[in-house]
Amino acid sequence: MFEFDSEQMSQMIDTYVIPWGINIVMAILIYIIGKIVVGIIVNLLGKVMKRSKYDDMLVDFIKAIANAILMLFVIIASLNELGVNTTSLVAILGAAGLAIGLSLQGSLQNFAAGVMLLVFRPFKSGDFIEAGGATGVVKSISIFTTVMTSGDNKEIIVPNGQIYGGTITNYSAKETRRVDMIVGIGYDADLKRAKEVLKEMVAADSRILQDPAPTVAVAELADSSVNFVVRPWVKAADYWGVKFDFTEAVKLRFDQEGISIPFPQMDVHLHKDPE
Repeated sequence: MFEFDSEQMSQMIDTYVIPWGINIVMAILIYIIGKIVVGIIVNLLGKVMKRSKYDDMLVDFIKAIANAILMLFVIIASLNELGVNTTSLVAILGAAGLAIGLSLQGSLQNFAAGVMLLVFRPFKSGDFIEAGGATGVVKSISIFTTVMTSGDNKEIIVPNGQIYGGTITNYSAKETRRVDMIVGIGYDADLKRAKEVLKEMVAADSRILQDPAPTVAVAELADSSVNFVVRPWVKAADYWGVKFDFTEAVKLRFDQEGISIPFPQMDVHLHKDPE
């Protein structure tokens, strides 16, 4: 057993115990105070972002990232107070971060795209969009993927990188939409009467807006029909209802008016070879 006299014990306390004790206390204080300061900064950042009306998901994510980065600095400062070589630790963390980044390039691309989508908000939950090769109603937007619901109630999960890197068509961005329809009549039909009937039908539908004014005009003298363009403006929610109802109503009304709607036909002539 080692025996220490009072002088050696006092020297050991002065040389090791007190300095290490002070360092440990300082490291703990740095960690505790640093954690409090980080919490204040992160909460302040969250309040500023919410006042700027950023998406709640983006706010929470940015707060989490900021908290992790700031706490990393606090931990490094605490370890430095204990005499740990933090330079080597930072180098190791940097190398590990680079290796992870290279192995997760696709995920990082989706992550970056998700952040951009949440910041610039080209669409929001509930919008009907066409993007990333899919069409549907946006159900949720996360950091890595966007979830959509198709018209036949299928769930579609699209990587954000695929969406942000292509064309985004948001059908819900505007309150009104124009319904583009083609109506063909036969060449032997009464052109003026057909045009009057179409205008009457447009005026009779209360869902069709008068401003901007709807368009009914002859657009094309096709191979087997005279084609009208019918372009009424409606509220976005009424788009499909007006399109389907008007198409059906045109057939029924034209039948009543005796206006023919042509369809592709083929005349076959048989020639008998003389014997």
